[in-house]
Amino acid sequence: MNAPRVFKNHDLVDDTSKPGVKVERRPAKKPDGTVVPGLFNTWIWLDNPSQFNSYTTDMVKGVILAMRAASNDRAVNCVVFTGAGDKAFCTGGNTKEYAEYYAGHPQEYRQYMRLFNDMVSAILACDKPVICRVNGMRIGGGQEIGMACDFSVAQDLARFGQAGPKHGSAPIGGATDFLPVVVGAERAMAACVLCEPFSAHKAYQMGVLTDLVPALKVEGKFVANPTVETQRMFDDYGRVCYGEPKTGSALEEGKALMKRGTVDLAMLDARVEELCAKILLTFPDCTTKTIEELRKPKLDAWNRNKENARAWLALNMMTEARSGFTAFNEGTKEDREVDFVLLRQKLAAGQSWVGPLHDEIQPKARRSA
Repeated sequence: MNAPRVFKNHDLVDDTSKPGVKVERRPAKKPDGTVVPGLFNTWIWLDNPSQFNSYTTDMVKGVILAMRAASNDRAVNCVVFTGAGDKAFCTGGNTKEYAEYYAGHPQEYRQYMRLFNDMVSAILACDKPVICRVNGMRIGGGQEIGMACDFSVAQDLARFGQAGPKHGSAPIGGATDFLPVVVGAERAMAACVLCEPFSAHKAYQMGVLTDLVPALKVEGKFVANPTVETQRMFDDYGRVCYGEPKTGSALEEGKALMKRGTVDLAMLDARVEELCAKILLTFPDCTTKTIEELRKPKLDAWNRNKENARAWLALNMMTEARSGFTAFNEGTKEDREVDFVLLRQKLAAGQSWVGPLHDEIQPKARRSA
């Protein structure tokens, strides 16, 4: 009789745990719900809900190690990447850490961006299918790491979008690479430059999501997000309005319905489990190869640009990023953006960033403090 196979450990470190990242090995199930002995799905949670699951430096390390470990786990069928709570999957990098540690220190931020790049690459290189369970907002860097995943299943109260040019950065941590591949050049341009958030229904219509489920429960029944258009395709001016916010009395009625309901992610979890079960009933190596091939358009763009992006983002911490992250971190909830017009006027007049410009364009409350 042959002795049991003794496996080698291919993980980078023995302890992959890091603060702010939770890893859970859940039993895999067949489509009928039957638990499969000895097989699992690894759930990786961004666990920083008080800051909308924005990732700190330690959390970035935790995601890299968790993705690598799940990729190596012989008993794992799928990886589910999600966030704690029901408010946010992830809103990007931790702006408090950015403003208080990295702002004005390009060399430090360059080292941080090496870690960020490795996190995106770890998702794109995972040997298992990666499903983004979008439990809430997926904004900025959160949208970027979400798009690096192979599938995205969202609850329909979630919001999506980029924030770079509004907060002192450029969405070159994946958005400018992935969005043109996923939604086309024009929609990518609007999303990345204008930084206007869009609904989960709009994201599904654009092709950003694999699947979409309701999360609002009113009187025991799930209802679609009542604050966005989910049926009407055009408004009175001929503009596409599917997935756009409702207006007027319809919006007020939707808000009132929201207050009557509660958020329940049971249907989201069921749909994620359903997708994992479908993948379970495929040849594992054939599935891995198929995913690797389908990742190539995103990977080609990502690998071509990530190092140039890292260098630029580091240097930008001396100018616009420093001002933008400081404004977001220290401004009020109602006023977290710099005075863009004043900035453009002063730059046009030849004022240098070396001097008072940073302070002059901060939100009014902070300037008067």
